[in-house]
Amino acid sequence: MTVLVTGGAGYIGSHMVLELLEAGETVVVLDNLTTGFWWAVPKEVTLIEGDMGDQALVGRVIAEHGIEAIIHFAARIVVPESVADPLGYYLNNTSKTRNLIECAVKGGVKRIIFSSTAAVYGDVKVNPVTEDTPQNPVSPYGRSKLMSEWMLQDTARAHGLAYVILRYFNVAGADPKGRTGQSTAGATHLIKVACQTAIGDRPEMAIFGTDYPTPDGTCLRDYIQVTDLARAHMAALKYLRGGGESGIFNCGYGRGYSVREIVDVVKQVSGVDFRVVLQPRRPGDPPAIVAEAARARAILGWQPIHDDVAAIVGQALAWEKALRVRNAA
Repeated sequence: MTVLVTGGAGYIGSHMVLELLEAGETVVVLDNLTTGFWWAVPKEVTLIEGDMGDQALVGRVIAEHGIEAIIHFAARIVVPESVADPLGYYLNNTSKTRNLIECAVKGGVKRIIFSSTAAVYGDVKVNPVTEDTPQNPVSPYGRSKLMSEWMLQDTARAHGLAYVILRYFNVAGADPKGRTGQSTAGATHLIKVACQTAIGDRPEMAIFGTDYPTPDGTCLRDYIQVTDLARAHMAALKYLRGGGESGIFNCGYGRGYSVREIVDVVKQVSGVDFRVVLQPRRPGDPPAIVAEAARARAILGWQPIHDDVAAIVGQALAWEKALRVRNAA
């Protein structure tokens, strides 16, 4: 049995590939390498450069490789960018996901694990949020993902697909063994940006918004370590193969850190008091969102093991230093 990983050369996808390999799975990666990297895919994995919305290509991949399950990461993920380019996000995240799902149906693939986001909840009034919290996304990014969730659910009812939708909170850190990490140039992840500033790859970093209704005025987020997130996908795959019912699960630790708190942790771990500038709020950013992830633990059997923000920052710092060496070579 072979697992197709869309976006498997990217940040989260490359960690997923490592987890699959360690579990003895046969893996095929489909990635257009827009934000992913060929070198992030282990040599023993088949890497196909192409677009997950290309139905002719995806259909061939499913047939030729005997794809049994799809883990779908490929997406554009920058909230402010989605506000400026909504049609681009609906094309890439929604329309192309629709094409991928159709290929799965036609190709006889019965299991899909979909990478969704806490952005589907929007500006929540009560934290932590459960999977039953009403969805009210405030950005085209969040809406593009929620529409994809709906399409997958409707298609599953009509065609007998089994799915798990994982709603991520803020993904951070890197592979503890140093094999992969967040490598995309210009990435907007807070911990990555702060670590780049700490090692001198950026002259300064910005905090966007200091007047939110939070304890220190900056946005509050739940940070989940990327390998723990990949392991949640492995748990979901095992669950579906065991006949588990389709479902939606939050992935987070249930504890929020403000932007200022994260910046302080990066300064402490790195030992560098780097420059921080204060900027106005960005469009599409809710003040606070924290996960209630008890359902994933109880039903999928997911047990996170990297819930330590200082360790997460340390991993991210180590990866940025390694990436600097790689890019200089």
